[in-house]
Amino acid sequence: MSPAKAVNDAEYTAPVAVCKTSDLQENEMKQLELNEDTKILLVKQNGRFQAVGSKCTHYGAPMHTGVLGQGRVRCPWHGACFSLETGDIEDFPGLDSLPCYKVDVSDGQVMVRAKHSDLAKGRRFRDMVKRNPEDERCFIVVGGGPSGAVCAEMLRQEGFTGRVILVCREDVLPYDRVKVSKAMGLDIESLQFRNEQFYKDHDIEVWLGVSADKLVTASKELHCSNGYVVKYDKIYIATGCSAFKPPIPGAELQNVMTVREIADAKRIVETITPETRVVCLGSSFIALEAAAFLVSKTASVTVVGRENVPLKAAFGEQIGARVLQLFEDNKVTMQMESGITEIIGDEDGKVVEVQLLDESRIPCDLLIMGTGSTLNTQFLAKSGVRLNKNGSVDVTDFMESNVPDVYVGGDIANAHIYGLAQSRVTIGHYQLAQYHARIAAINMCGSVKKAEAVPFFFTLLFGKGIRYAGYGEYSDIIIDGSLQDMSFIAYFVNHAGTVTAVASCGRDPVVAQFAELISQGKCLGRNQIEDVEDRLAWTAMLKEPLPKIR
Repeated sequence: MSPAKAVNDAEYTAPVAVCKTSDLQENEMKQLELNEDTKILLVKQNGRFQAVGSKCTHYGAPMHTGVLGQGRVRCPWHGACFSLETGDIEDFPGLDSLPCYKVDVSDGQVMVRAKHSDLAKGRRFRDMVKRNPEDERCFIVVGGGPSGAVCAEMLRQEGFTGRVILVCREDVLPYDRVKVSKAMGLDIESLQFRNEQFYKDHDIEVWLGVSADKLVTASKELHCSNGYVVKYDKIYIATGCSAFKPPIPGAELQNVMTVREIADAKRIVETITPETRVVCLGSSFIALEAAAFLVSKTASVTVVGRENVPLKAAFGEQIGARVLQLFEDNKVTMQMESGITEIIGDEDGKVVEVQLLDESRIPCDLLIMGTGSTLNTQFLAKSGVRLNKNGSVDVTDFMESNVPDVYVGGDIANAHIYGLAQSRVTIGHYQLAQYHARIAAINMCGSVKKAEAVPFFFTLLFGKGIRYAGYGEYSDIIIDGSLQDMSFIAYFVNHAGTVTAVASCGRDPVVAQFAELISQGKCLGRNQIEDVEDRLAWTAMLKEPLPKIR
C-alpha cells in the first residue's frame, strides 16, 4: 500500500454494511443508518451505488423524501440540489454541501465508509484556498446579501488566491434575509450565515457599513462610502433592493416602517406592545408574512390590499381567496379592494390613524408598508454598465454585464432562466440570487459555466408552507386536491397548453419534481395532468433519459 493511500484510508471509518444490493432498485433512494448518530442517503443509479448526507443543509429537510434527478438529488421543501458524486451544492437555497461517503459492494452487501470529520455532521464545508501574497489580483463583491455571501465563498472554493473584498452596506455580516419578515424576533447571531472568524480564516475582507458610491469601469475602480477607491480585476455586483415607500401624505411620520433588513425587524419588535394596532399596507408576501407574525403579539392587525384577494398576481384568484380565508380565520382583518390615501399623526409626529379609499378611517399605531421595492443600482449611472428603465442590468448566461469583468446577479440582474421564457427576466428570488453568485464565481475564476436556473419560491403563512417553481404567463389554473384543506397542487397552464409553473401546499415534493423536470430540459403539457385518477403520472418522466438537444 502506498503512503498516500494509507493516509487516505486513515481518514475514513471501517466499512459498514448498510443493506443488501437487492434492497434498492434502479433509480431508487433510501435513508439508512451508518451508525446510531449518522444517517445516510443511499442511491442506486445507472447500476451504481452512491451515498451522501441524509438532510438538506438549508433547513434540514429529509432528502429521501425529495427528488432524484440525473446525478443529483433535490430537496423536497425548497429545491436545493446536491451532486451525488461529490455532495456539493449545485442549486440553492443554502450554503453548505452534503457529506459524501465511499461506497463499495462486497458479497451482495453495500459497504459504506465515512470520513471521521463527517461523522454525525449533516453538512460539509467545501475546501477553500487562502490568499497567496504573491497573487496581486483583486476581486470585489458588492452586496452583503445572500448573493454576495455565496460569491465570496465560491471564489475561494474555486481556487482564487488573490484579494477578496466583500462590501456590505449593512453593519452586520451576511444573514438569512428570508426570515426577517417571517420571524422578526430572531437575533442576528442566529441569522448570520457565517461568523467573523470564518471570513478571517479564509482571507475574505469584509467591509461592514460600507456602500458603493461609484463604479468607474474605464479604470476598473470602485469608489466606496468609506472614502476608499479600490482597483479591481473583476467585480461581482449584487446590491439587491430597497423597500419602497409610496408618496402618501404622512408617510414620513414615526412608526411608518418597511420590512427589508434586520434593523427594520428589530425596530418593529421594539415598537409593538399587546395594545399596538397594526396596519399592513399591501398584500405582498412581505406584508402578509409580517401580519402573520404580529397578529398574536398585538391588539389587532389589518391588511389593506389593492386587489380583491391577496397574492392574486402570483397565485391567481382561487388560491388568493383561500389565503384570504386563512388570514381571517387567524384574526387578521382583511381590507381588500382598498388603499390608504392619508396617514394621520398626532402632535408628537406619530401615526394614529389611516384613511382608506372610501374615506373611512381606522386606528393605527404602527403602519408597515409592503409596497414593493426599488433596485439599488443608482451608483452604476455613467459607469458604462447599461441600466434598464427599472434599474436592472442585462447579463449574459455567464452572469457578465455588457462591460467585461463586471458580473451582476441577484435581484438587480435581468437574466435568462431555464424553461419557457425566451427573454431575460428580473426576479427577486432568494434561490436565484444564490444561484447567480455560484455561476458568476465559477466564471470569474476562469471556468465556463452557463446559468440554467429554474426559479423556486417559498413562503410560510400560519404554518402553511406554499412552494412555487417556474415562470411565465398563464391562462388557466388546474387545481388538484383541496384548497379548503390547504392540501393542493396548482398547475399554471398557458394558452398553448403548457404548464409554466406549479405551486403546492401540503403536497411535497411535487414542486421540486416540477423544478427538476424543467431543469432536465423537459416540459409538462395540459394533456399529461388531465387524468384526475393519476395526475402525478408525469413524474415518471424524471427517470427518462435527458433530451439530446438542450
